[in-house]
Amino acid sequence: MVEPAFVCHGGAGHGARDQPGVDLACEAAWDVLTSGGTALQAVLDAVMIMEDDPRLNAGTGGRVRDDGSVQLDAAVATSDGRLGMVMVIEETPNPVLVAAELLDEPYHALAGEGARTWADSKGIERTPVVGSPRPVATDTVGAIARDRSGALAVASSTGGCTGRPAGRVGDTPMWGSGLWCDANIVVAATGIGESIIEELIAYRVAAEHQRNGGDLGAALDWGIDQFSPEIQVGLISLDAAGGGRGLANTGMPWAAQP
Repeated sequence: MVEPAFVCHGGAGHGARDQPGVDLACEAAWDVLTSGGTALQAVLDAVMIMEDDPRLNAGTGGRVRDDGSVQLDAAVATSDGRLGMVMVIEETPNPVLVAAELLDEPYHALAGEGARTWADSKGIERTPVVGSPRPVATDTVGAIARDRSGALAVASSTGGCTGRPAGRVGDTPMWGSGLWCDANIVVAATGIGESIIEELIAYRVAAEHQRNGGDLGAALDWGIDQFSPEIQVGLISLDAAGGGRGLANTGMPWAAQP
């Protein structure tokens, strides 16, 4: 039997005032894992807690676009090759639930009103999201887990950036940039979305981990070093055998178990 492990974060550029929601998410996920629950359930429970925390930039704390809308992104992936991504969805305080519903579908990504209409068909209730007036240019909450079977999972969610155009999508739901999960490693990124997309950083950290013989700390150091210091970025990662880690070049509330 494999030892479970869990890591979550509350977004690059966030600080100590946002730590309580991250700690709460970590505690809930750890309860799932130590009770024999799956990595997927652990990351979903954690992200939903953070989506429901208005201090964090996801779900109810999503940022207001330049047209006054609140459009949210989320993604979920598992080490058995399943993937779900939802982008610029409205009226959905927990978009991670919509992403999770996509895991067993023949398509991986839905966006905009099409995503919201599809969520209706899955019984996910439409609920207005007021959003947060707190200005921010960085994004994301995220969670990664390993359960007792050795399965890995990742879930991320974001409220985007204040004042950006309606329809803008950052790194959070982007496979290979904002998240990566395979049988050996799981990675989630946070920070300046456009820069993270350009670097394809989640996949490249996973590749560096394989190249360097499985040194997770070195792979995360390498990943952060791909960005100029003025580009806020953070990473969390967990491999198939060891403990998890978080690393950022800026403030980033994060928590891990064990």
